[in-house]
Amino acid sequence: MPKRTKTPPPKSPWDSEVRLLLWLATCASVLSFLFYFQRAEVLLYGDAIAHINIARRVFDSKTPGLLQLGTVWLPLPHLLMVPFLLSKEMWQRGVGGSIPSMAAYVLGVVGMFRLIRGTLAGDAEPKAAARIAAWAAALVYAANPNLIYMQSTAMGEAIYLALFIWAVVYFGEAMRGNWKALTKCGLCLAGACLTRYDGWFLTIAMAGTVVIVHLLRARGAPIETRIPWPALARFILIAAAAPLLWFAYNGIVYRNPLEFENGPYSAKAIERRTQTAGNMGHPGSGNLVLAAQYFLKSSEDNLAENPWLQRAWILLALAGIAAIMLRRQVEQESPLTLGNRLPLLFLLIPLPFYTLSVAYGGVPIFVPTWWPFSHYNVRYGLQLLPAFAVAVAPLVHVTIEANDWNRRLRVAIVALLFAIVIASYASVCSAGPVTLKEAQVNMRSRTELEKQLASWLQKLPADSTLLMYLGDHVGAMQQAGIPLAHTINEGNHRTWKQPVDREGLWERALADPSQYTDYAVASEGDAVWQAAQSRHLPALVVIHTSGQAPVTVYRVR
Repeated sequence: MPKRTKTPPPKSPWDSEVRLLLWLATCASVLSFLFYFQRAEVLLYGDAIAHINIARRVFDSKTPGLLQLGTVWLPLPHLLMVPFLLSKEMWQRGVGGSIPSMAAYVLGVVGMFRLIRGTLAGDAEPKAAARIAAWAAALVYAANPNLIYMQSTAMGEAIYLALFIWAVVYFGEAMRGNWKALTKCGLCLAGACLTRYDGWFLTIAMAGTVVIVHLLRARGAPIETRIPWPALARFILIAAAAPLLWFAYNGIVYRNPLEFENGPYSAKAIERRTQTAGNMGHPGSGNLVLAAQYFLKSSEDNLAENPWLQRAWILLALAGIAAIMLRRQVEQESPLTLGNRLPLLFLLIPLPFYTLSVAYGGVPIFVPTWWPFSHYNVRYGLQLLPAFAVAVAPLVHVTIEANDWNRRLRVAIVALLFAIVIASYASVCSAGPVTLKEAQVNMRSRTELEKQLASWLQKLPADSTLLMYLGDHVGAMQQAGIPLAHTINEGNHRTWKQPVDREGLWERALADPSQYTDYAVASEGDAVWQAAQSRHLPALVVIHTSGQAPVTVYRVR
C-alpha cells in the first residue's frame, strides 16, 4: 500500500520569524527610549506628565485609591503604569510611564506581522511572498519616527494601537473559521475601550459586523464562517463590559454617567471656554469635509515631511486597497472572502471617528502648514499608520507573485516601494518628528516655569504640607521629588457630593488654609490663588515666565 503523505502542521503563531521580529522590535524600542531619555525629551508632553501623576496619585495621596483616576481620561494606561511608578526614581524621571508604551510598541509590531501573514496565508504554511509582505508591513509600522518617539513617552497612543491591531488580528482569525478567537478579540476591544474613546467606535463597528454576518448566514447567505451563539454572546458581553463599566463609574462617582463627555474637563467644555475667550472655534468644527482633510493631513505629517512624499503615501494607500480587493486568491476561500479582506477595512475606522470628533466632538487638530499654522493633536494622525503600513504589503505581495512580469521589473517595483518609505522616514528624521515638535512648541514655557517652581519647592522644609491645584503644574512636584501625599489638592474630596463636598479635605483647606497646610502654591486665577487673596497670605516668591500665568508660593503658617 502506498504511504500516506503527512500534512505539515500549521505554522505556529510564535515561530522563529516572530521571535526574531520580537527581539528586533525590543532593541529598537529600548535604544530609541535611551536616545530621547538622555536628551530629556521623554516628559515634554504635558499630558504625559499628567498621566504619570494620575497613576502615582492612586497610592501617593492623602486620599489614595482608584477614585484618583478621575474622569475624561480612560483608566487602563494609568493602571498599567502604577507598578512601575512605585519607585520614586522611575516616577521623577518618567521611566515608569514609558515602560507600558514600549511594551505595547513591541506587541504592535508583532501584531502587524501576524495580521498580514494570516491574511495572505491563512492557517497554511506561508509562501515566501506572504512572509516578505508581512515583514514589509511590520517594518513600515515599526520604523515610523513619530511612533518611535511616542512609544518612549507616557502617552497612550502606542498602547491603543497595539490593542487596535490585535483586535483586527483576532477578528480576522475568527472570520477564517476560528470562532474561539472572538473571545480574544473581545478582550482586546475591552482594553481598547479603556484606553481611548476610539475603541468605542471600533467596538460598535466590529460587534455590528459580527451580528450581521451571523444573521446573513442564518438566512442562507453563502458565508462559510459559522459563529455559534455562545461565542457571539460572549464576544459582545466582553466588548461591551468596558464602556458600561465606565458609564457606571462616572454615574456613581460623579453622579453623571456622561461626566467624561459633558463635564467641566471634557473636550466640549474646554472648547466652550476657549470660544468664550474670543476664539471662533477650531478648523473643521461643524464641517465634516474640512475635518476629514485636517485629520488626513495630520496623518500625512506623521508619515513624511515632503509634500510630494505625502501625496505618494495617499497613492500607495489607494493602490494597496485596490490590490487587497481585486487580487485573485490562490487558496480557496468563502464567496464573500470575509477572512481575508473584511478585517483589514477596520484599519480605516480612525478616519470616520476623528472626522466626527473634529466636526462635532470639540476635538481640534492643528497642522503646521494649514491655518492656524500650529501644532496641536497632530499625533492623532498616527492612528492611520497601521492602515498605511498594511497598504504596502499587498503591493509587495502582488509584485512578487506576478510570475508573468519581468523579474527586473518586479525587483524595481519592490525597490521603489521601499525607497518611498525610506525617503519619507528620512525626511521626518531630518526635520524632526512632528509629534516631538508638537510637544516642544506647546510645552516650552510651561517646562521652564515648572523647572523654576521645582527649585523653589526643594528649598521648603521636607515635612511641609502644601495646598496646590495639581492640575496645572504637578510636574514641578515631580521634578522636586516631593511626594503627592504632602499636598492637599483637588483630588482630596468626595466627588459624589454635589455640587461641592463641603466636608472634603480640599474644600476645608481652601476655607482655612492655616489649619491644614504650611505653604500654598497658586497659579493666578485658580482656587488656591483666590483663597490666598481672600486670606491675604504673604507671598514668598512670584514666578513669571512668558506665556504662562504667574505662580506664587505663599507662606500659610
